[in-house]
Amino acid sequence: MKKISDILFIKKIAVLPVLLASLIFLSGCEDVIDLETETGPQQLVVDGWVTNQPGPQTIKLNWSAGYFNNGPATPVLGAEVTVTDDKGKVFKFEDLAGNGQYIWGKTNTDTLGRIGRTYALQIKNQSDIYTASSELKRVPTVDSIVYRKEKLPFEPDKGPKEGYVAQFYARDFVGEGDTYWIKPLVNGKPATEKAVNISIAYDAAFGAGAPSDGLIFILPIRESLTVDSLYSAGASVGVELHSISNETFEFLKQIREQAANGGLFAVPNSNIKSNVKNSNPNGMKALGFFSASAVSRKQTIIDPEKARPDED
Repeated sequence: MKKISDILFIKKIAVLPVLLASLIFLSGCEDVIDLETETGPQQLVVDGWVTNQPGPQTIKLNWSAGYFNNGPATPVLGAEVTVTDDKGKVFKFEDLAGNGQYIWGKTNTDTLGRIGRTYALQIKNQSDIYTASSELKRVPTVDSIVYRKEKLPFEPDKGPKEGYVAQFYARDFVGEGDTYWIKPLVNGKPATEKAVNISIAYDAAFGAGAPSDGLIFILPIRESLTVDSLYSAGASVGVELHSISNETFEFLKQIREQAANGGLFAVPNSNIKSNVKNSNPNGMKALGFFSASAVSRKQTIIDPEKARPDED
């Protein structure tokens, strides 16, 4: 009769080949696989945002790049770029620096946009002619910027643990369908924001269908000035409220959704629909967007003595 120790030894010997095979298989899973992806044709990418604010206006033109290309964008050079309003006035944009940034306006007093006007973009690049249009819509006045003290229950990666949450007050116009882009200002300049933090509003709320026409913007939109960190005492904080078309609203919404697309249930990214069209239906399509906006702006300095109580 075999001893129990002998039986266990035989079983261990029998299991060894299985373990070795498993280790070989698992180590093979660590091999790096280089994916070969096709590089599609280069497309014109338009970054065209004009406003009613005085000063130079810029339309940026670049070539598209492959999905895994992390290098700087290649500028489109030698294009002819104009914007024409519905009264026939032509604004010529020039790339004087040769970097793909086409600029109109030489002084801080030059003004392009007028509320109620429609602006047509035309880009001539080699044999292609691209066009787009946008109406410059009304924008409400920003009444005030207020702030309250806040202490976080954890140590943040960025900014102070104890600081201030800022918010703006403005009222949507009466009449359904006004859409806006809310941009926080830090030290007088639009803050560099992640696409996932783009703040947009349909009337005074997040989207069509909400009973928010003609109301003060809802709290989450008002507090979208405070994104990545709390403000410190003495900080300069502000807001720019941009009027945008419904089409621009949908464009920015898609950008935000794709920026937040990730995790287990992520779906493949795709090009977002552009309002820039090639006059040749068989020609190369464009990417990007052209939009005209009226801007309402307000700023303040965080003063602890003027902070609101925690309750709004």
